[in-house]
Amino acid sequence: MIESYATARYVRTSAQKAGLVLALIRGKDVNGALATLKFARKSVAEDIAKVLRSAIANAQNKDGFSGDVDRLFVSACYANQGPSQKRVRPAPMGRAFRVLKRTAHLTVHVSERPDKVIAIAADTADGAPKRPRAGAAKKPAAATRTPAKKAKE
Repeated sequence: MIESYATARYVRTSAQKAGLVLALIRGKDVNGALATLKFARKSVAEDIAKVLRSAIANAQNKDGFSGDVDRLFVSACYANQGPSQKRVRPAPMGRAFRVLKRTAHLTVHVSERPDKVIAIAADTADGAPKRPRAGAAKKPAAATRTPAKKAKE
């Protein structure tokens, strides 16, 4: 099973805003994830799409890749906080407010979906089907009466 990842560092957005878009594609196949990012209304979606395409290309260049891009899916994606640029904004009466221009490190992991394994119910050695365990079957429900009714009778 092939796993690869790509990282974009110092992307000019906050990690919280990027995390909202990354949550949309987590667990999806790569074609569905790219389609989702294309129509997402956040500007960071373009940066995430670029990172996703890079992760797909990294998977294609790995040894042992099956060659089928449709089997790839986004196994993990996250945004870590990068360094913040500190800037000063003028404020009334000669004061100044600090502005933090945040950055984020975007990481997208893609993996190949494992082949589907179909489990066949195993029979016993003599060919007879397995019986349920003793006590596994439900017992018939007994007639329930409240203590007040018992006292009246």
